[in-house]
Amino acid sequence: MRAVMIIARKELRSYFESPVALIFLGIFLLATLFSFFGHSSFFARNIADVRPLFAWLPLLLIFLVAAITMRQWAEERKMGTLEVLLTLPVQTRDLVLGKFIAGSLLVAVALALTLAIPIMVSWLGDLDWGPVVGGYLGALLLGASYVAIGLCVSSRTDNQVVSLMLTLVIATAIYLLGSDQLTQLFSNQVSDVLRALGTGSRFTSIERGVLDLRDLGYYVGLSVFFLALNWYFLESERIDRDAARGRGQARGLLLLVGLVGLNAIAFSIWLAPVTALRVDMTERGEYSISRVTVETLAALDEPLAIEGYFSERTHPLLAPLVPQIRDLLAEYAISGEGRVQVEFADPNADEALEQEIGERYGIRSVPFRVADRHQQAVVNSYFHVLVRYGDQFETLSFDELIEVRVDDVDLEVRLRNLEYDLTRTIKRVSQDFQSMESLFARLPEPAKLSVYVTPDSLPQDFGELPARIRKVARDLERVAHGKLIFEEIDPGGDRGLREQLAESYGIRPLAVDLFGRQTFYLDLVLEGGGKSQRIMPRSDLAESDLRSAIEAAVRRATPGQLKTVGLFTQTPLAPPPNPQLPPQLQPPPPQPDYRGLEQLLREDYEVAKVDLSSGTVPDTVDVLVVGKPGAIGAKEQFAIDQFLMRGGKLIALAGRYVIDPGRGALQATQHESPLFDLLQTWGVTVESALLMDPQNAPFPIPVEEQRGMFRMQRIRMLPYPFFPDIRRDGFEASHPALTGIQNVTMPWASPLSVSAPDGVASKTLLTSSAESWLNSTGSIEPDFRRYPDEGFAPSGEQAGRVLAVSLEGSFPSHFAERASPLFAAEGDTPRETDAQEAAPNATGRTLKQSLPDARLMVLGSAEIVSDLLLQLAGQPGGETHRGDLQLVQNLLDWSVEDTDVLSIRSTGAFARTLRPLSESEARGWEIASYAATLFMLIGVTLAPRRHRRRIRAIPLPPRAGASS
Repeated sequence: MRAVMIIARKELRSYFESPVALIFLGIFLLATLFSFFGHSSFFARNIADVRPLFAWLPLLLIFLVAAITMRQWAEERKMGTLEVLLTLPVQTRDLVLGKFIAGSLLVAVALALTLAIPIMVSWLGDLDWGPVVGGYLGALLLGASYVAIGLCVSSRTDNQVVSLMLTLVIATAIYLLGSDQLTQLFSNQVSDVLRALGTGSRFTSIERGVLDLRDLGYYVGLSVFFLALNWYFLESERIDRDAARGRGQARGLLLLVGLVGLNAIAFSIWLAPVTALRVDMTERGEYSISRVTVETLAALDEPLAIEGYFSERTHPLLAPLVPQIRDLLAEYAISGEGRVQVEFADPNADEALEQEIGERYGIRSVPFRVADRHQQAVVNSYFHVLVRYGDQFETLSFDELIEVRVDDVDLEVRLRNLEYDLTRTIKRVSQDFQSMESLFARLPEPAKLSVYVTPDSLPQDFGELPARIRKVARDLERVAHGKLIFEEIDPGGDRGLREQLAESYGIRPLAVDLFGRQTFYLDLVLEGGGKSQRIMPRSDLAESDLRSAIEAAVRRATPGQLKTVGLFTQTPLAPPPNPQLPPQLQPPPPQPDYRGLEQLLREDYEVAKVDLSSGTVPDTVDVLVVGKPGAIGAKEQFAIDQFLMRGGKLIALAGRYVIDPGRGALQATQHESPLFDLLQTWGVTVESALLMDPQNAPFPIPVEEQRGMFRMQRIRMLPYPFFPDIRRDGFEASHPALTGIQNVTMPWASPLSVSAPDGVASKTLLTSSAESWLNSTGSIEPDFRRYPDEGFAPSGEQAGRVLAVSLEGSFPSHFAERASPLFAAEGDTPRETDAQEAAPNATGRTLKQSLPDARLMVLGSAEIVSDLLLQLAGQPGGETHRGDLQLVQNLLDWSVEDTDVLSIRSTGAFARTLRPLSESEARGWEIASYAATLFMLIGVTLAPRRHRRRIRAIPLPPRAGASS
């Protein structure tokens, strides 16, 4: 070992005695910095991680290593010193290992010089250092394997250029084995093998922060094989091949190298199914199965089947995700301890399977357009995961499994949060695993399933559907034991029935042809549980689809099956019609806000838009969300108040200002609503001002610019103080609703002040930065004439303000000493009603104190999950706003005590965003990174020269068996 280290020091010193190291390291660092800041658009991504750095390292290290290893043996051979080395009393393996260690140390120096990047990122955001450490360790092993390849190639030639080119070709070929461009040409099975052989594809999990023994073992095996091959090439030169003994020794050496290679391959094959030997380096275990998932699987009473249906030929952006799904499902099978069965199949290769899953589970192939430089084609492929538990099943298709992120440079397709989606689905199907008999038994009265059909006028493609409906309905009737009544009605000859259908259910005849000359009826209505549900059958519905739709309607009709979120918001009044326009050109009526929120919440809850004009909140509502309620009347106030008094859970989106983005300019309108009076009674006051914060998120703002004689308007992403960006230091870290959230933006928010009543505990959830200030003017657009740099300037007192609170306990009623609006005289206005004396007959039915488990959550922004902000969050660079929706979802989960969902969601990957930066600040940080890297490079290059000593001889130990 002493000889190895002497050779390593000598080789390493030789690098720095010439400008070779400075040149090669300089080019490598310049390319690394350019790829990180330029090609990957680090500041445009707005994510505090260094994944772009590690994404490029497998390719950039090829060029660096090829350059530093090209002279290692080639120069020795050209200068004639190789024969001298081979005659020295030193083992060949010591020579090989010495040069290998020297090259690997130089790679380590190159990687250390890139540390300026993660240090800079840690100053700009909350960097997770676990993936950084793991990434550098993986990169060092990757670089070492490239060094082994380069040394092996260099030992076969005396031309450095030839060595350089051959190393580039071989290393690049191994890198490209697992690339998407190559794997998309083959089936999934062949693609998996290629990805297991590619150095770049093997680095994917390391890049995201997971150290897998299979990947590390692959790099070690690759290094050992090429080092053994290098040793064979050099050792064979000592052998006299003309002699019989020499030829035998050569064959023995070749056999030994072959055994090393076969052992390396066998080691990788042996490790392939081992998925448990991996370390998730991320801070919150983003890529590991959580405790909640393990507990969910342990609670299963019946076998759970998870089946993955993936086509061999699929979209090239989806193909790399299949191994990730396989690995995670393997973890589910291991954690299930025999209760979870995982299978994979390709329906395109099995026609019977394709027909079965289509009929039973409604799984059908999805057409994807694929293109290469020669042709374009459409591929019908499967990308589905089926979860079955008892008689319940649910399918996750590609659009539910993936998320697509687009920036100025790339389009990234990745798994959304596979563990969260899978575990949520498992919880749902396991909780719903009840026989239909038990569900029907829980119905308060028999349900009625009615099919309205005109059989004589049905189009041909609908001809078989009534028979399917009858079959499913008769099957359900048998298990309902009198709790389901099925009837088939022909409304064709009954005009009164047709009018009743149109008025009660919105059912109208469907047109057979384009001109509507012939019509027909085919609709299903399930009445039960106090509600009517319309089921609209399609011509392509299989029997399983019909059964699932009807069973889902029965579940919704059964009390206690789904948590219900009530959404109360104002419906804008339609403007008067323009008499100068025909009816078809009149503008559409305005739509209420929070439609996007409603759609997203339907994935986990039953969402009901509630009408509170009757003075009551429906009993089915578990959580009430109130946002932009407008000038509500006393009955609406009373309904909200009494809902909380009953121990309800209330989320108030209570910003004082409502934003109108119409006509190319932003307008803020102060929102006056009696809702604020209710909140004040419960201890929360919403101030009539807008908060502004220098720690903020950018916003696309129209800016006017003078171009010659013309004034032009363009959209620029500018720091926007009305979007305070609240980070972890402004969170109440102990509150469950903030689990897994890294930042929240509170757009156009109003500060809150809290004075909790007796018996009510309050917690501040979000607080702005200490430099924030208030704006009472209502002007929300930048003024570049007065403030040419940023468009805004601080004014007034600067201090941290409360923007979100939660309260829990026994609240006093706003109507404790007021007359109930339900007993008000017909012509009374709310103010007149409030002014009336509280007579016993007027307040006797009012709950004057809430139950102790009532919960109130107040957010100082009405726009936090508005359609405008959800649209902004979905745009490139909108990652900063994605914590807003997660906050509302977490509050809902906390309200219904579904803390398990919070824990699962918190394990998913999230974006750690950068702190707000102006364009000039971003440019300054980029320049500083280049300068810091340059100074470190110069220091590392010059340091060995200061301590250089003239070496006259290398004291090497005697070789075994050689005379001294």
